[in-house]
Amino acid sequence: MKAAVLEAFNQPLVVKEVADPTLTPDGIILKLEATGVCRSDWHGWAGHMTNAMQPLPHILGHEMSGIIEEVGSNIRNFKKGDRVIVPFSQGDGTCPHCQSGHHNVCDNMKMVGFNFEGGFAQYVHIPNADLNLLHLPDGVDFLTASAMGCRFMTAFHGVVSRGSVRPGEWVAVYGSGGVGLSAIQIASAAGANVIAVDIADDKLEFAKQFGAVATVNSKNVNAPQAIKELTKGGANISIDALGIQDTVISSLLSLNKRGRHVQIGISPNPNGGMTPVPVNLIMMNELSLLGSVSMPIPEYREMLQMVEKGKLNPGRLVTKQIALDDINSAFEDMTNYAGFGLTVVTKF
Repeated sequence: MKAAVLEAFNQPLVVKEVADPTLTPDGIILKLEATGVCRSDWHGWAGHMTNAMQPLPHILGHEMSGIIEEVGSNIRNFKKGDRVIVPFSQGDGTCPHCQSGHHNVCDNMKMVGFNFEGGFAQYVHIPNADLNLLHLPDGVDFLTASAMGCRFMTAFHGVVSRGSVRPGEWVAVYGSGGVGLSAIQIASAAGANVIAVDIADDKLEFAKQFGAVATVNSKNVNAPQAIKELTKGGANISIDALGIQDTVISSLLSLNKRGRHVQIGISPNPNGGMTPVPVNLIMMNELSLLGSVSMPIPEYREMLQMVEKGKLNPGRLVTKQIALDDINSAFEDMTNYAGFGLTVVTKF
């Protein structure tokens, strides 16, 4: 099969013929129809996630949807020809967290495209598929499915489950990339008033299309101060969708008393993203600092229903469809913070 292979960090992926994946009794072989190119892939490409990756050479890619080509002998819930979406984080189904419905923090969690080969290829093998695969509703196409494969579902979990967004609340979103735009759309659909923060005017204009009622260019103004003026006191929820030190601190400084900071962006800082935070402010204002990673399997059905019924439209976030041969251009754009919206591989 054809695949884009990571052979060295920070070097172009090598598009070449590789061996087809091997089917296991508990797995399936999926023929890819669409695979998103996510900033998490970029972090893996840049060497920021070596503790979560198998040794090189390796195939990245985790925002996947497609058609089942083969099923293992133990598979009961799927058959050849089924249309499916692949959750990014894969639980074992047996640890206490999985058994309580929190597969995204499984004690033995595996991440597609990191702990095993991913979707920058024509075919991929998904292990433990009866637990870690979901049927795609008839009303959701493959492009839309891959658009929610990581960034959108991560934002959904962060905004709805961790942030506990409520109608009428003020929500500040730092970063108008894929996960930030997703958070803006989801929070707006929930009835919140969303302020988009970025350093690029074109991205902020794009954010308005997804429900942002106000925008702040943090390159030109003091973002926390601007947000406190807009909201007359501060945001109820502030989401850091980028992960750099400036956005972490600014997000916390943007909150009203008893506000909730939701950390979705991965920090590139050393020592596990070590970042100084204003502890006294957190204490005196009773702020909540909430981590949010991926999304547990049970929450997918609610999100998929909202997408199928038109309440949410992740497909609108896709601004570019590319061929697998052109994948390095997407990584170059991410390195340079160029472009906006989501890029999805649709030609393999």
